[in-house]
Amino acid sequence: MKYLNEYRDGELAQKLAREIRQVVTQPWKIMEVCGGQTHSIIRNGIDQLLPKDLEMIHGPGCPVCVTPLETIDKALAIAAHPNVVFCSFGDMLRVPGSHSDLFRVKAEGGDVRIVYSPLDAVNLARQNPSKEVVFFGVGFETTAPANAMAVYLARQQGLKNFSALISHVLVPPAIEAIMDSPSNSVQAFLAAGHVCSVMGYWQYPALARKYGVPIVVTGFEPLDILEGIRRAILQLEAGEAEVANAYERVVTREGNQAAQKLLEQMFEETDRSWRGIGLIPKSGWRLREAYREFDAEHRFQVTAIRTVESSLCRSGEVLRGALKPNQCPAFGKECTPRRPLGATMVSSEGACAAYYNYGRFISLDQVAHV
Repeated sequence: MKYLNEYRDGELAQKLAREIRQVVTQPWKIMEVCGGQTHSIIRNGIDQLLPKDLEMIHGPGCPVCVTPLETIDKALAIAAHPNVVFCSFGDMLRVPGSHSDLFRVKAEGGDVRIVYSPLDAVNLARQNPSKEVVFFGVGFETTAPANAMAVYLARQQGLKNFSALISHVLVPPAIEAIMDSPSNSVQAFLAAGHVCSVMGYWQYPALARKYGVPIVVTGFEPLDILEGIRRAILQLEAGEAEVANAYERVVTREGNQAAQKLLEQMFEETDRSWRGIGLIPKSGWRLREAYREFDAEHRFQVTAIRTVESSLCRSGEVLRGALKPNQCPAFGKECTPRRPLGATMVSSEGACAAYYNYGRFISLDQVAHV
């Protein structure tokens, strides 16, 4: 518990907040890219410590939230096959597709299992040679090395009954898409420490120069986030746009070179749709042609599935930072964790879930709908 307590020190948090208030002289908007950072900000009341002229914009960095609706529908189609053992992390089971979710497929007889590692799915494939075992591999760069290793080991072990439905997305193209948007108001970014622990931050200086925005790599504890905000504000007030590392205990500029080498071997860049946002060129990874036999999307011939987003759910605007969750008319009414319209209300890192679960943004009118 040492480091948890160390980075949750209330007196130090108040000191950092005072320093931020003393520095801010004009309105600024900073986006925290990661949904884990969003939850930490709301859970710990960090937004209440900041000056009114400083707005935190919640970014798209929730892997569950940005997994496109069509990929969820592909997962549902595969999971419904009678000979399939469909494996997923637990947070994907309640994410709504067009007409169902994985929990409902399981309730209707599908063999849907929660695993804690993609390697668990590899073991299931080895133990059940008569079954097709499929792992649902989603997420940012953070989870990609383990998913790549699962496919690599499946080939090494000759497991013809293992495949993966891959939907990886990448942070740098998302930052570019946000900055290129005509409605963009973001002036600085807090980069996700766990992504950078894998990939480093050598890709970010070019983005900082191109768009004139400070990018500060930081972690998820209250003091991590406040220090990241402080460094971003110092740059904004000084008219600077550099990349800073406020998470040195975990992140290096180069990142995990062994993981990056594996990712280069297994994956290639591809255009990827982001749920509620749309297509971002070269913003995702897919398995290379040499490993295409392990691609569940091709094995089960679900590449043609296309979908239409709900007109009632405005999670796309939340993911782009154009709308706060409690500004959505459906928030806390038609859309709650028990009856979610979008993935941002389901995911443990979703902004809508953060606003709902910690209670500060729920009105008496919305409580009546619970």
